[in-house]
Formats: sequence, structure tokens, C-alpha cells
Amino acid sequence: MATTYIYALVFTVFLAGIDVCTPQQCNVDDKFRFDCDPEGVISQQVCESRGCCWKAPKERGNTTIPGRPGSKLPPLSIPYCYYPSDFPTYSLSNLKETDYGMTADLKRTTKSYMPNDVMQLKIDVYYETETRVHFKIYDPNNKRYEVPIETPKVTKKVSLPKYEVDLQQEPFSIRVARFDPGQGMNDTIFNTNISRSFIFADQFIQLSAFLPTPYIYGLGEHRGSFLHDINWSRYTMWARDKPPVENANLYASHPFYLAVEPNGYSHGVFLLNSNAMDVILQPTPAITYRTIGGILDFYVFLGPNPDKVIQQYTEVIGRPYMPPYWSLGYHLCRWGYVSANRTMQVVQNMRKAQIPQDTQWNDIDYMYKHLDWQYDQEKFSNLPEVVKDIHAHGQHYVNLVDPGISNTQPKGSYPTYDEGVSMGVFIGFENGTLVRGWVWPGETVFPDFTKPITRDWWLKQAQRYHDQVAFDGMWIDMNEPSNFVDGSQTGCPDNRYENPPYVPDVIEDKLNAKTLCVSAKQHWGSHYDVHSLYGLSEMIVTHDVLVNIRGTRPLIISRSTFPSSGKYGGHWLGDNNSRWKDMYYSIPGILNFNMFGIPLVGADICGFGENTTEQLCQRWHQLGAFYPFSRNHNTLGSIDQDPTAFSEAMQTSTRNVLLVRYSLLPYLYTLFHKNHVSGTTIARPLMFEFSMDKNTFSLDTQFLWGSALMISPVLDKDATSVVAYFPDVTWYDFYTGARVTTHSSQGKFIKLDAPMDKLNLHVRGGYILPQQEPNTTTTESRKNKFRLLVALTMDGLANGELFWDDGETIGTFEKGSYIAMKFSAVGNKITSQIVKNGYPDADKMLLGSVKVFGVPQKPSSVTANGKTASFNYNSQNQVLYVQDMSLSMKTSFNISWKY
Repeated sequence: MATTYIYALVFTVFLAGIDVCTPQQCNVDDKFRFDCDPEGVISQQVCESRGCCWKAPKERGNTTIPGRPGSKLPPLSIPYCYYPSDFPTYSLSNLKETDYGMTADLKRTTKSYMPNDVMQLKIDVYYETETRVHFKIYDPNNKRYEVPIETPKVTKKVSLPKYEVDLQQEPFSIRVARFDPGQGMNDTIFNTNISRSFIFADQFIQLSAFLPTPYIYGLGEHRGSFLHDINWSRYTMWARDKPPVENANLYASHPFYLAVEPNGYSHGVFLLNSNAMDVILQPTPAITYRTIGGILDFYVFLGPNPDKVIQQYTEVIGRPYMPPYWSLGYHLCRWGYVSANRTMQVVQNMRKAQIPQDTQWNDIDYMYKHLDWQYDQEKFSNLPEVVKDIHAHGQHYVNLVDPGISNTQPKGSYPTYDEGVSMGVFIGFENGTLVRGWVWPGETVFPDFTKPITRDWWLKQAQRYHDQVAFDGMWIDMNEPSNFVDGSQTGCPDNRYENPPYVPDVIEDKLNAKTLCVSAKQHWGSHYDVHSLYGLSEMIVTHDVLVNIRGTRPLIISRSTFPSSGKYGGHWLGDNNSRWKDMYYSIPGILNFNMFGIPLVGADICGFGENTTEQLCQRWHQLGAFYPFSRNHNTLGSIDQDPTAFSEAMQTSTRNVLLVRYSLLPYLYTLFHKNHVSGTTIARPLMFEFSMDKNTFSLDTQFLWGSALMISPVLDKDATSVVAYFPDVTWYDFYTGARVTTHSSQGKFIKLDAPMDKLNLHVRGGYILPQQEPNTTTTESRKNKFRLLVALTMDGLANGELFWDDGETIGTFEKGSYIAMKFSAVGNKITSQIVKNGYPDADKMLLGSVKVFGVPQKPSSVTANGKTASFNYNSQNQVLYVQDMSLSMKTSFNISWKY
């Protein structure tokens, strides 16, 4: 059981290298230095005036990660200016047990070097679940901004937590440990007793903590490898319209990290704070948070495996929503179709080529003068008819909407603006004047989606437009929010919000760069506090609006996101380029957003910017066919890159890989259901399944769908082979069923053939994947028979499951309007078990065929529900094919074979 006490703790490891006789305690080993110069520009005199130490490090070595190009901050490295071990900070008193955990007072008597210290604080510790502890540090005397997303409200502590929380009195620190007395376990996973650098000022809050491992993931949105480099690296969070580049804050803020510990256990830490912040990793290993507002609101998740951590995280921020089935098909878009006729021609080309496509999109060029909710009556005059044709073929249509609303149209000619003004939905300053920016239509104003009345206004605009053009989903772009000028057309006030004492390493070194003045006011708070929530607030309103208009599950794809965005929609990785490295970086991107609770994610296939090549586009389609959200999109002025723009060979390759995707949609849809219910990830790194295998810790050139399907794409130009890692289990070639590896003592790197028309896919032994005969739309595919792919272990075992409903009704799981079944293979028999059957059309679900990998010899007979079944056997690959069946899946079935 966790203990609740104050103790005087000395961690020898933390004090290594410190000479306690030094008056100012400056003899600190390089490894344990924490930077007392967050601005990166102060002199020795200023450093020492802060009460900090100034001394050249003993070693420089390769300790510097390149910083952001153009940053006013120098690259991070071992600091010259660092905190002494006696730097004044907070002490703890009045510790009390509470119904929810414990509470205590924090107090400092000496001011820090940042203005407006909060001298008295309070800490509340909540023992929320067995594997989740929550602590808040805040000002008890003055209400400060707190992120207004919905999180669990726990008033009674759990009786047997799997952690221990210790609070130290002088100086204050908090330690969270994985605690299991039965196993003799008391492993520290979060401990602030590593530095006396804790500062809580009005616009500068800093806290450092020990990391028990160098294997750190998350902290988005950034471009880079999946595994972070802890060798002095900075992750800045402040939503920004910036085509993805390394070492820069991008479209979203996700202050969550996952750590894999030396013993193979995993934990996660989430700071619920939406203000601009820097997160610093250093090789101690340690982490430092620097945020410029709000409070410290931490959650620690105990796992113990990576996927459990994500399940526990999404229990706090909200489970991802269940997307419509059609949204899992292939999507096609570009900026620059120019006309409705050209848009229609591309759709017809895809139909003629018989390449799967479920959804056609339009970018901003469909709009009249770039105005929201207005389509070009000349070039796109027949858009309503085009959408009707798309619907008539069982397909869907999505259009782009930006938040910037033109305020320069003649009065009475643009109701979106006129009604917005009369309803008071636009963001303004303290004096009531509106923030006027400049985006695609020219001068614009910006809706405050946090204001309740804005929902009614947005619904009115969407409904009016939907009455003309019956769109099925919404693509909400530019919602960081993006602005082509800094702040506003008239500049920004000169105040403490626009000019805080510390500015994190944001692009262009100022908070209002290419966005709104941060002193603007919104319903949830100042833009200074809620800026990074703009995309989330628009998603919430847009989700509600689409449900109101269409009455079915919505598809919303947003560029800017924040924790809990996955409850309302998905995300694409932004304006990438047609380059091989961009294709590679998309894999860490989709893996990160699955960790962030936004599993419906993908990158622009073939690249958005620049001109693609046929080879790159072909390889990218192979990878993109296994993005959870699969869309091809490119920019104005670039060449066409839909599959039909290329050779017959490329079209054939893309058709085939998309048909594989469509055949696997029942498996993918089941994964989305499990994600919606429990938070388990969909696209996941190999490390999630094999967290005891260090070879998987840095792998981000391969990934999994669920636990069973491994994707190993070609990511290099002109490559005709790929080296893939196979963890220590049985793996089969997806296409042939040939066994690639068996359970042995260790995993293997294997060189695989990868000609231009092949994507390497492998199935893990022990799993059963539900499939369906594919067609070129999900509408038609759903009418076809199901099939099973059974991959046996060496012991002849396998299990799987299927969730099925109508694919669009809201809340089918909650209402019970679905069918769920489990499959198992044991003793030369495959059986199904109906777990729940509330699906009205279950009688139409028929099993047509089964493919079994790992059958050691040719059976003499096969029966299905006791009747002789037709089968074939491939002795070379040891694959059994059972075909020509029409077994009802509404009730249990069994398929068995004898030798």
C-alpha cells in the first residue's frame, strides 16, 4: 500500500559530484546541472546575481542537438549557468490525508529571478485508480486559468494503489514510485528531488524531474524519430501553422510522454497545461517543464505495458470516437482541381480504372473568393450535381472550411459575417473591438468556438450550405489559428501577455507570430491561455453540428489538435513535401498520434508540396494504404498525383494494395471499436507488443495494425529490398502464408525482397484476422462475404474477434445494436462464439472462405458445421484453404479438419 509521509530523503545518485562544503554548493557534476539561463543569453554577472553558479563544464563532447533554425535561443548543451544545490525554493508544511489522497501547503520565502512569484502554493494528490495518480500544484489564493477539458472527477482514493507517493518537506519534492511489496518493487518513475529549480511565478513555471530511463516517446506535435534523443533536446509546444520541419513547434500541443523502463515496464506522464511551453530532455536522464501560465496539473500512469499506459491516458482525456466505416476507405483530394468538372473527371477516372475510392474532397479552390460556406458559382456551378453523383455511387464528399471569416464583403451580401457580428461570435480585445487578421479571403475575423452561441451560428451556416451541397464530412484547416500577419492588422497591445518575461522557443520567437494577439479575449480565457485549444474547440462544435445535420457519425479531420481531440475527429499530419524523408517521418507521426488518443490519422500520400515522382508515389501508396486515415492530397501548381495520373503498372500496384486494405477493413474496424471502448492503439510500434526487446525501442520504419499485422514499407529511393525486424514469435508472409520465423531465443533482422509492386506484410502467429471480399467502395464491400485469415502458433492455436454494425449509426455499442463474435483455433478446429447479437442485418453476414497458415500436413477431410467442405492445401507453405462456403455468422460455426 502507498505510504503517506514526509521524509528527509537524500538520494546519493542525485548528489553525486556535489561538494557539500562549497559555500554556494556549485561543485555539481556536469550530468546533474540544470539550466539557470532559460533565456540563453545572460552573462556570468547576471547568472550569479540570480543566485546561480557559473562554471564551464568539464566536457563538451557531442552534447549539443542542433536547435531550431533562426531561434534566438542557442542550442542546448551542458549549461554554464546552473542551479546550486542550495538554491532557495519551496518548503512543504501542513500535510494532511484527505478522502482523495493528501494535501499540503508549499511556501517560499525568497523570490526567484522571475517576476511575480507565487509565494504560497498548494499541492493536492489524488489516488484516482490503482494505476493512476494525479497531483495539482496551484495558487490557493488567486484563481488561475486551468484547461477546461473534461477529466474524471475523483473524490475517494483507491484502496490498493500500485504506486507510492512521497512528499519531501525541505526542499519540497514529490516522488512517485511503482510499488509492489510482494515483488520487492519500489521503483522511482517520477521524482523532482533532482534539482532545486522549481519556480512558480505568474508567467514562468518550471519543474524538473528524474527520468528512470532514456527511452522517451511522445511530446508532440513535432517531426522527428519516434524515440526521442535525450541528449539536450527541446520540445516546444504552441500550436503553429508551419509545414512540418524538425526542431520546431507544429500544429498541436500534446504534453504527454511514454517511457519504457529498464525492466520492460512502461509508464506515462501527462501535464494538463495549454500554455506555451518548452520541455527539455537531458542525459541525466531528466526532464524540465517550462510553461508560462496556468497551473501544474500532472497525471502519472503506471501501465505496466505501453498499450495499457495509453488506455489509462485516454481514460483521462476521453476515449476516441468511433468513426464511420466509410471513412476507413481511400480518400482523394488536391488543391487545384479548378472546377467541379475536373473534380468529377478524377472520380470517373478512378472508377474506370477500378481503383478503390470512397471519398472525394475539395480544397479551398471550390470557394467563391475563398469565403467559407460559399462555392464558386462559375467554375463549381455544378458542384451539387457532382456530389449527388458521388452519393449515387455509394461514395462520399468532404470539403474544406477555414476559421477566418471575411469582414470586407458588401453589407448584406455575406450572411456568415453579418450573422456572426449580430450574434457576437467573433474574438475581440478587452475594449470590444474585433481582432482583424489576414488570411485567404483577405481581411478576416475569427470565431470564438469556446463561446456557446457560436455553435448555433456555425450550425446555421453549415445547414444553409448543406442544403445546397450535401457534404458528408468537414475538413477544418488553418485552426491553430493561422494568420498571415502577426497578431492583427492593427498590431497588438503592449502588455504582459504579448511580451511575457520568458518566451518558449516558438517559431519567430514571439507568441503572436502568424496567429492572433494573445491578449485577445475568448470565452474560455485569454488567447494567451487557450490559443492551443482553438482547433479542439472548433472540433467540438463541428462534431455537434455535423451530428445535428446528418444524424450519423461525422468525419472531421482537423489540422490543430489538443488532448481529447480524438473524441471528436481525426488529424492529418499537415503540409508535408513530396520527398522520401517526408514519407519516413509520417510513420513516427501516425504512431505518436495513436499515443495521443487520435488514432484516425494519416499523412498526405505522395506529399503535399512540390512535385512527386511515380516511384515515390507508388511506394507512398503502399505505405499510405495502411495509414488509419488514408488520403492522397497535393498542392496548387504541382502535377496531378492521383493514381490514374501514372502508368498502368503504378495503377495496378496501387489498386492491389488498396484492395488489400479494403479486404482488411473488418479487422481495422474492430480495432477502432476496441480503441473506442478501451483506448488500445490501432497503428502501434513494435515496441508496444515487445517491450522486453530493446531492438524494437527505436524501430520506426515498421509498425503494426493491432497486435497481429506487421507493415514493413520501402522508404528509400530505388530500393528493391527492405530489412525488417521480426520479434521472437512466429510470423507468416501475408500473401503466401509461408512461415518466415518461428519462436526462438531472439528476434531477427531479415532482408526481404520488395519489388516495385510489393509491400511486405506479415501476420503474427496466434491471431485470426476477419476479412471481407473487397470492392472499390466500402458500400459495395460490405455486401460481400467475410473470410478469415488464421495464423497458427507452433502449437496450433489462434484467436481473434469481430465487431460489426451498420457502420454509421451513432452509439451502436452503447445501444447494443451490433454483433460481436470471437474466433478460436485449437485442436484442428476453428470455432466462433457470439458474444452479442443486436445487429438487425446479422442474417446477411456469411462466411465464404478461411485461410489457415501453419497447417503441418495435408488434411484428409475438412468439414464446416459437420458438412464436407471444399478445400485446397499448399504443401510448400503449409497453408489450408477452405472455400465455397456460405456459413451464417449470426450463430456459432465450426470448421475442422482431419489428417
